[in-house]
Amino acid sequence: MEAPPRPQPCPRPAAPTPGPGPGPGPGPTSNPSPGPAPDGAAPDSGLRVPFVGMGPEAKIEAEITVRRALELPALRRGLPEVLAGGDRLDRAVRWVHAGEVPHIASLLKGGELLLTTGLGLGTRPSEQRAFIRKLADREIAALVVELGSRFESLPPALVEAARDCGLPLIQLHREVPYVTVTEAIHTEIINSHYALLRRADQILRRCTDVLLRGGGAPEVLRLLAVFTGNPLCLEAPDGSPLYAAGPDGGDEDGSADADPLLAWEGLRDSGVRIDVPGGGHGPDAVRARLVLLPVNAPVAPVHRIAAERAADLLAVVMLQSRQEEVLAARGRGDFLADLAEGRISAAEAPAQARLLGFRPGPEPVLPVVMRLPAGLPTPNSWALLAQTLREELAALGAPVLLGVRPVEGRVPMLVALRAGQPREALADRVAEALRAGVVRAGLDRPTAHRPVVVVGAAGDWAAAGPGLRHAAEAAAAAQGLPEQPWYDARRLDIELLLWRMREHGEQGVLSDFVERAIGPLLAHDQGARQPLLPTLEAYLASAGRKAETARDLNVNRQTLYDRLARIAQLLGTDLDDPQTVLGLRLALRARRHTDRP
Repeated sequence: MEAPPRPQPCPRPAAPTPGPGPGPGPGPTSNPSPGPAPDGAAPDSGLRVPFVGMGPEAKIEAEITVRRALELPALRRGLPEVLAGGDRLDRAVRWVHAGEVPHIASLLKGGELLLTTGLGLGTRPSEQRAFIRKLADREIAALVVELGSRFESLPPALVEAARDCGLPLIQLHREVPYVTVTEAIHTEIINSHYALLRRADQILRRCTDVLLRGGGAPEVLRLLAVFTGNPLCLEAPDGSPLYAAGPDGGDEDGSADADPLLAWEGLRDSGVRIDVPGGGHGPDAVRARLVLLPVNAPVAPVHRIAAERAADLLAVVMLQSRQEEVLAARGRGDFLADLAEGRISAAEAPAQARLLGFRPGPEPVLPVVMRLPAGLPTPNSWALLAQTLREELAALGAPVLLGVRPVEGRVPMLVALRAGQPREALADRVAEALRAGVVRAGLDRPTAHRPVVVVGAAGDWAAAGPGLRHAAEAAAAAQGLPEQPWYDARRLDIELLLWRMREHGEQGVLSDFVERAIGPLLAHDQGARQPLLPTLEAYLASAGRKAETARDLNVNRQTLYDRLARIAQLLGTDLDDPQTVLGLRLALRARRHTDRP
């Protein structure tokens, strides 16, 4: 919501056609300070209250307004009456000042609520108008005049000038002790500051707790985004995005939140910037910049304070080696995951990909997903893995958008397929580069399974999302298959179907199917000196060609015939029947997705 405009400077008598200040309601503002006013706060008048202990440049807005000040018992006892500026009562009160000298405006800094009995207002209408203009130029919050000592009622010239300048003017019908008013308002201001700090401390404790439980900068940024209700972005010192996060959920009408990356592109110049210190001097003094983006609501003072405190936490996290690399890789991974899940449309995807440095041009894109074994890499090795993979893939000479998804243990990517380049040849090179990156990162463990690389079908941006989703699921389903440099997602559909049945709670159905199809054979092998299951697997793999099966098993044909006859007898079936063979093939594949030994 855009903040209402602050009053324009008061018209000078010399102006040819002086006009009144703007009326209430939304409109442009001439305030040069960054960021709109918070919800419920005064129209941003550029007034700031220095806050000790948050750095020389740290400032926050006062929370008390003229309206709130008039509600305090200390002022209510004076029976206040608003004569001008009734639509400006939500101005922030920075301080309270009492004075009676004609040149009082020169002693003020702006944002004050000025208390006076009117002795310095002057006796002539011109003096009174000039007095009001000078106060308006100083941008004080309001003028409060106590009747009785100087005036029985305020002069019309004073009231008219205040209305012209948009300056709240209040007269008090009863005498009040100024010291009591000052004390009450100052106490309210200080209490509001403490309230802000308490709220900021709460989010800081949550961020610290996340880090202590093994989280990193992305989790801290997401917490901040939820707390502010707005997207935000962590920038590198050169202005490129490292990681963008948005608040969870959508609006009440069901509309989705603004994409944080697009919000950063459109509002980064008007966002609230907070430096993440680097601990050095010169170019190293700033490690990154946190940009709060006023998309769903203005950036409130408490949001700014919380972000400034979280910046110190981020600085500690980012002091670890290559944290910028893994942050950027996780940001790209989030984009690819959103694309795969349909949260980013094909029309929006190219613009966001360009912001992340991926410009494939008119060529089709090839979705690729690498799934790493459980436990690899460790939380501290994702940064090194992201770095080595990017370096290896750079040798392809083709645009690559590579991300990481540590929670799922996946590395999704899109690779531009040049015109005339065979898909299989590019897939071979990508798989080789990924393998080299894993080895360089020290994640090629002899006791661990090799990473599974699945390549989807090449296509345009409309096909990229479904292709990534298909490849990611196929990579999960392919775990445990005989190792290959890469798997074609289109040839894993049966494995994927069986895996989906298990993931959707149908493991019992699969177990029953395996038991019916090959249960007797599995029971035989548990106590047999010569298991028969390898024979059945070799026979089916060779498509029923007995001579080839005998060679693969290194047995003579008669031994093979005896074993096949024994298998047929145990299963009570005909191994030459095509439907039986199909069922046995499926049962052997389904067994990998059950708990059956």
